Amino acid sequence: MNIKKRDIYSLSILLILTFSAACSRKSAEKDDYLFKIYEGKFDEFGVKTGYINTRGDTVIALGKYLYCYSDTLKNYAIVMKNNGDIIAIDRNDNELFKVYKYDNGPDYISEGLFRIIVNGKIGYADTTGKIIIEPQFDCAYPFKDGKAKVSLDCMTIENGEHHQWQSSKWFYIDRKGNTIQ
Repeated sequence: MNIKKRDIYSLSILLILTFSAACSRKSAEKDDYLFKIYEGKFDEFGVKTGYINTRGDTVIALGKYLYCYSDTLKNYAIVMKNNGDIIAIDRNDNELFKVYKYDNGPDYISEGLFRIIVNGKIGYADTTGKIIIEPQFDCAYPFKDGKAKVSLDCMTIENGEHHQWQSSKWFYIDRKGNTIQ
C-alpha cells in the first residue's frame, strides 16, 4: 500500500509539472504578440495609435506613427510614418521594408502575397512579413490565378491623383518569382 501511495504521489507531481510547463508555453506564446491601442475616437482623424504587450507595457508609443494598420504584431506590423510612407516594422520597431501604397492604404493581400518596395523596386512579401520575391521590378501587379504581371522596364504616367503603368516588356511570374512562358 505504501508503494501505491508513493506512485500516486509521484504521478501527481509529474502531472502538475507537465501542466505548469504547458501553461508557461501558452503564456510565452501569448506574450509574443503586441496589441494595437488607440487614443481618441477610433474613426476620426487624429486618433493616436501604438502597441502594448500582454502585460500592458507600452512597446511602441501612441503617436509615434501617423497610423498603425495592424491590430496585432507578432512577426511584423504595417504602420504609416508621419511623412505618409507605409512601412512594415518588427516587434523591436525596426523598419523591414516599405509597403506598396494602394487606394490610400497598404497593398491588399492577394493569394497570400502583397507588394513591397525596397530601393525603388517592387517585390512581394507573405502574410508573415517574409520577403518571398526580392524587389526587382519597376512595375508589378498583384497575384491572380497563381501569376503576376510584372515589368523590369516600366514608366509611370500620372493622371491627376491616379497613375498608369506603361511598358512594352510585360511578363508573368509565378509565386516563387519564376518567369512563366
